[in-house]
Amino acid sequence: MIAGVCGGIARRYGWRSRNVRLAFVASCLLPGPQFLIYLALWLLLPEEP
Repeated sequence: MIAGVCGGIARRYGWRSRNVRLAFVASCLLPGPQFLIYLALWLLLPEEP
């Protein structure tokens, strides 16, 4: 979405990136720290060349 976190997770596990993005957006509708986890993954996941 913003930093490629969903796309990176999808590539890592062989999932479709659209499905991972939809799951993330759906999870943001629920209470919890989803956006903070996204920001942490943005900082922790290595960038692809």
